[in-house]
Amino acid sequence: MHVQLIGFMCAGKSRVGRDLGLLLGMPFIDLDRVIEQRVGPIKPFFEREGEEAFRTVEAEVLQDLLAGPASVIATGGGTPMEGDNLGRMIEAGKVVWLDVPVDVLIPRIERAGGDRPLLAGLKGDALRDRVRSMLEQRTPIYQKAQHRIEATGPPHGIAERIAQVLQLK
Repeated sequence: MHVQLIGFMCAGKSRVGRDLGLLLGMPFIDLDRVIEQRVGPIKPFFEREGEEAFRTVEAEVLQDLLAGPASVIATGGGTPMEGDNLGRMIEAGKVVWLDVPVDVLIPRIERAGGDRPLLAGLKGDALRDRVRSMLEQRTPIYQKAQHRIEATGPPHGIAERIAQVLQLK
């Protein structure tokens, strides 16, 4: 069984996922890092090949991971939005939405320094408007996860709450 973390960019999926993997004694896999092993750095690939090509690679890598041994997987923010990704994820185990309020997300995104292809070049009001718009589109899909965890505290505490909710600890 896989434990898959979904949520918006900078929701903490990778940081929480690492802690959760250690807590559960399961390998941790960051979907974006596996994609980078195949195509190189994501932002240049995304800019060169486009979002559709990226989503195709993302779906292929996700399928490969879901066919593999049980693990904790941190997905990309848009992973559950595409095709039947979310359905396959639910079939493969537990899907946990790391829900972070927009007023917490925006400073995190700003600190990340604009390395997100879908937010490239945006600052100030333009960034906030784009994040709000994307959240509005994505939230109905994120809500289909089997579990929702408010993810505003320390990563280890969030990982512990997930383990308790999933009754894996």
